[in-house]
Amino acid sequence: MKRFSSALLILAAALQAATVTAKKDSLPDTLAFSPKPYISTADYQTIVDSMAPGSKFGLSIRSLRTGKQIAAVNADSFFTPASTMKTVTTAAALDYLPLDFQAKTSVHMEGSFTGKTFSGVIRLRGEGDPNISARYYTEPFYVLGHFADSIRSKNIDTLRIRVELDTSYFSGPRKPDHWRANYFDSWYGAEITPLEFNDNCSLIRMTPGKKIGDTASITVDPDVGFVKVENSLITGNGNRRKWKYSLDKDAPVIRISGTIGLNVTDAAIVIPVRDPNHYFEAAFIQALKDRGLTVIQDSSAQSGLDIYTFHYAGTPLLSFLDEINQRSQNLHAETLFRNFAAAKFGVGNLENGKKGVHEFIQKLGLSPDDFILFDGCGLSPKNKLKPSSETQLLARMARHPHGKYYIQSFASPGVGSGHKRMRDLEYNWRIRFKTGFINEAHGLVGYMPTLDGDTLVIASYLNHTGKTPDNTCRGALDSIWSSIYRATNNGYASLLSMKDIYIQGESVSGLENRIRFFSEKFLGKPYLLGPTGEGYLDTIEPKPMIYTDSLDCVTYLEHVIALAKSPDEDSLFNTLQKIRYLNGDIAYKNRKHYFVLDWIGEGTFARQIPQPNDTTVVRKIPKKKFFNSKKIAYNQPDPEIYLSYLPLHKAIEFASSPWQGESTIRGVGFVSRLGVIDVFHTGFLILEKGKKPVLRDASFKFGKVLDHELQEYLESWVGTGKLPGILFFQFL
Repeated sequence: MKRFSSALLILAAALQAATVTAKKDSLPDTLAFSPKPYISTADYQTIVDSMAPGSKFGLSIRSLRTGKQIAAVNADSFFTPASTMKTVTTAAALDYLPLDFQAKTSVHMEGSFTGKTFSGVIRLRGEGDPNISARYYTEPFYVLGHFADSIRSKNIDTLRIRVELDTSYFSGPRKPDHWRANYFDSWYGAEITPLEFNDNCSLIRMTPGKKIGDTASITVDPDVGFVKVENSLITGNGNRRKWKYSLDKDAPVIRISGTIGLNVTDAAIVIPVRDPNHYFEAAFIQALKDRGLTVIQDSSAQSGLDIYTFHYAGTPLLSFLDEINQRSQNLHAETLFRNFAAAKFGVGNLENGKKGVHEFIQKLGLSPDDFILFDGCGLSPKNKLKPSSETQLLARMARHPHGKYYIQSFASPGVGSGHKRMRDLEYNWRIRFKTGFINEAHGLVGYMPTLDGDTLVIASYLNHTGKTPDNTCRGALDSIWSSIYRATNNGYASLLSMKDIYIQGESVSGLENRIRFFSEKFLGKPYLLGPTGEGYLDTIEPKPMIYTDSLDCVTYLEHVIALAKSPDEDSLFNTLQKIRYLNGDIAYKNRKHYFVLDWIGEGTFARQIPQPNDTTVVRKIPKKKFFNSKKIAYNQPDPEIYLSYLPLHKAIEFASSPWQGESTIRGVGFVSRLGVIDVFHTGFLILEKGKKPVLRDASFKFGKVLDHELQEYLESWVGTGKLPGILFFQFL
């Protein structure tokens, strides 16, 4: 006897072959399912060994439902997390800062008036708003233009000023000490300041000259007169792109040399701007001029009364999170790290940020020693964390009062830094993750919902990747995540199909009417022997836990009864598992393997209807031998069952006469002649007043779900000796 969903059908196949048993290895493998459960960590190590040999691999998979780590590879070893460190920064900030937190920028006018002329000092105070740019607004000068308009609104048309920069909100170096030197020459390594404009970057556009040998044209966007270009770029042939550039270590100067072809039309690079606080000042002056104000910069201008102060509250905290966790913006992460530190301790710097994060980690009940921070964004190769500790943090944040905002801020296939990753997965929008990459370090951490309603919290890392191409390393982590997703969500399409069917029948009332309605919806569905199993929750039958593309006789009943009995569409899965398993606890050992003994015998979803002409036999069901064959201990005596059934000749008499009672629907079981099981087939019995009984079943013979006369089916067994009789049951 095999597992319950295919028990009757396997036995039917066995009877067709005139043998008692059917080996599992002989079953047709026609379903697209993962052959092994996700907890087979050796499989994931094999992926890494084949794609990124020699790499150090770390993996932690934790059940959000139970909090337990259910798979681990080097999970308690330290790894360089790269940008997945941002998940720590954003978690601490979201825990401490109010949801309506907004970084502020202010303009203080301190001086005097003569007519429409203001003379004195304009003091610009920054409190770390990284979104004064076209990233959030329509164009980079949007906020600065509002400041200029506010000044004009005070009947001022001329400014004779000295600008002062108040950068006291942040302290410490603008360039983190432990970043590699080359990072500071790339946009992702922009300096961190409390006054930030256009991501503290500029776009450098290069256009070839009119003829070969001409000096190319180079422009700066936005051009506020701050970034200087030393241009040695010469126009060359065709599509040549043989240029190189270098940035001055401290001054906002870029040197570009080499050649650019006449046909090149889209040449541009993004550079970080040195001394971003003064870059902000230059942009502010430009915004004043663009709004029609006359600006006379006078280094001798004296401060005076604080006449006007204008404040601008920037983008809200949740927009910070999206930029950091979805698009992996380092400047935003480092700015938020310092904003969090300033709000908590008064001064925004690296040490206060680290102190605040460690206090937060302790608050979660985790060890700060498992999170070694040298920055807030993950660019430092000295950052370290343990995969097991990362999944604990993510699990606790999922249950945090602001957890939904945290999870929603992560990337996903097609969104943010993950827009090219795992896009071939069906329903991939359900996954949320944070990517990470610096030299020889890759990370992918986040959340993966499962079919059974759990959520897996995953932290995966590759370090010391050597010469393995970065795309290959990303592909290895994506392959691991994809295999986990396919194993844990095998059947999700069927669940959506079930929900659609459920909605169609929402207005149908009464259990019998609902069974009739939903059973009809599957007419014509292909027959398949044993299409379901325990999915990723058990190693014995890792087939889908719900599957409607093909059905056998028992899974047909199970899916229909789940539809009929569920109080709402979201409870379909759990209802189905309660029908299939004792207490709904998904495991092969808990499966109701024997139809009359376990499925009907439980008395929850059906009860047998005795008939006047029933015959009763006693059978001992060899459960011990059955479970032993699966290496499962069964420590109880083999149960005996009193099997009552209507003999075949009486059943044919019943089926050949029109039904005289009220129209109804019942269940029917076909008793096996074998003494080791109870029935070998089942289905719905459609009883219409004045009509012959109709069998609605998933038929091995016809290869699909169909309606056919019960009499015809019964008569096909006459003379075979394989069908002693039938029994009837009522659905509860």
